[in-house]
Amino acid sequence: MNIDGVPHRSVWVDAEDGWSVHIFDQTRLPWAVEILRLTHEDEVAHAIRSMQVRGAPLIGAVAAYGLALALRRDASDAALESVAAMLGETRPTAINLRWALARMLEALRPVAPAARVAAAYAAADAIAEDDVATCRAIGQHGLPLIQAIAARKPGKPVNILTHCNTGWIATVDYGTALSVIYQAHDAGIPVHVWVDETRPRNQGSNLTAWELGKHGVPHTVIADNAGGHLMQHGEVDIVLVGTDRVTRNGDVANKIGTYLKALAAHDNKVPFWVALPHSTLDMSVRDGLREIPIEERAAEEVLTVTGRTEAGEVVTVRTAAPGSPGANPAFDVTPARLVTGLITERGRCEASEAGLLRLYPEFVAEPEFVEEAAN
Repeated sequence: MNIDGVPHRSVWVDAEDGWSVHIFDQTRLPWAVEILRLTHEDEVAHAIRSMQVRGAPLIGAVAAYGLALALRRDASDAALESVAAMLGETRPTAINLRWALARMLEALRPVAPAARVAAAYAAADAIAEDDVATCRAIGQHGLPLIQAIAARKPGKPVNILTHCNTGWIATVDYGTALSVIYQAHDAGIPVHVWVDETRPRNQGSNLTAWELGKHGVPHTVIADNAGGHLMQHGEVDIVLVGTDRVTRNGDVANKIGTYLKALAAHDNKVPFWVALPHSTLDMSVRDGLREIPIEERAAEEVLTVTGRTEAGEVVTVRTAAPGSPGANPAFDVTPARLVTGLITERGRCEASEAGLLRLYPEFVAEPEFVEEAAN
């Protein structure tokens, strides 16, 4: 996608040295556009844990390149397994991370150590290219939803509410839910996006607003708790969100606060659609509330906020009362009954086992989920 008209992806291999990996430091956005050069698997792990790189599909792709970086120094079987396990422990909720590492292990285990480095880069490249094609297709399958709304209100913008960040900076390119919005905008459909700030890390007001602004998409940042009010007054035509894990029965784990948006949408009869790539499916889980591990991040993220002063200095200040503790669950689970439908690279379906199996018939048998990357 574009930054001021210049196309970019979110991860790439250095064109000159042919092996180091570049990402945007998302902790610096939107105040500064800084590019990090990663040369070691420990740097990759730090980037994922610290959220210098984030977004479920993107962390899977970056971890795949992290494994390739590690094999440059030691391509033994032991190194392959230990580094994959280490990278797999960096973020617990997003299933894409485990999916990407399991795919890397499957590709590399049969390869002789002498040939593993080249094979690892090829496998990581394939994961990145698969993500690009997948996200492009998600946008194409979601576009008819926006077209239908636009046809019902000619001359008026389609008002879309989104939560967290689901754009190209969270994937390799295009995004998931934002892919739908970008493709609608690029097709000439008038759209306007209500951007939830997404406390406590403000991925909406920092990243989604930055992305949309750079691409020229009309948008307005709102407080997280404003969405229900806007729905009550007819100011939201559709809610589009992404997800970090979707279960066999259609439950959706996404950034904390998504469940409340789904409840408000259900109460106000506003369609609530979830966009996801195949790598986000976890068909080994049936009950999202009971089985999906929810990452608990540092309390300081809740007790402080980072911003830029009028003098241009980026600072972090405490906003909570001195001495007050904080709790910071990073995700919540929206039950399938509150989800209007799922938008995937294979099409749209209802949020249910039957709906998912219609698009992914290869999962008709109860799977034994690959655990290699987590063990």
